[in-house]
Amino acid sequence: MPTREEKDTFSLMIEEKALKLKINHMDAIVDYCSKSGMEIETAASLLNSTIKSKIEIEARQLRFLPRTGQLPI
Repeated sequence: MPTREEKDTFSLMIEEKALKLKINHMDAIVDYCSKSGMEIETAASLLNSTIKSKIEIEARQLRFLPRTGQLPI
């Protein structure tokens, strides 16, 4: 079981990769895993709740998940 520090470190690295490459978080994780040889399932266990929330939002925008009601802002 990864520690909170390991999760935060990995999630920060994914966040920086997404910003640097101007890609979404899902693509940043897949890119990291393909280059490092890490399994996607292992990477998923290393994500903190902040990154998981961002991935959920991106998935809804890409229509991978059903949309939920949103107030217009």
